[in-house]
Amino acid sequence: MPAPRKGAIRDNLMVPPEDLSAFPITFEMPVLWADEDTFGHVNNIAYLRWCEAGRIEYLRRIELLPGIPPRGVGPIVASLTCHYRAPLNYPDTVIIGTRVVRIGNSSFRMDHRIVSSRSLKIAAEAETTLVTIDYDTGAPVPVPGSVRDAISRLEQHI
Repeated sequence: MPAPRKGAIRDNLMVPPEDLSAFPITFEMPVLWADEDTFGHVNNIAYLRWCEAGRIEYLRRIELLPGIPPRGVGPIVASLTCHYRAPLNYPDTVIIGTRVVRIGNSSFRMDHRIVSSRSLKIAAEAETTLVTIDYDTGAPVPVPGSVRDAISRLEQHI
């Protein structure tokens, strides 16, 4: 069994390090029977939920997760693209990796990788672009320096 990856939320990751070693946020989620559709494979919405879970954990770690209702500066999803690489089926467990790969003036891009524990194959890769906005005005604002610093610290701990 490979050694646990530095920065992993779960201690018992069974994925080869080369598949998720560049992702500072990794965690496992079970594939539920209800995730399958009538075609006998996991429906695309489950992949998007897994990306959302990774995104929320990353935002929590960099202290950019907005409250409810959101106020002040926080992120909003501008786009999400998912590339499906291999089908998933119940029962399985997926490992989701999330990282930030680019920071612009008022936006940043996250990459997500979803790996099957059963087959050890990459099941999907996704990209999310988030824009920092002032929730009180609805206008985009520059990514705060404190957020840039938190991303840098988190990405360097992989």
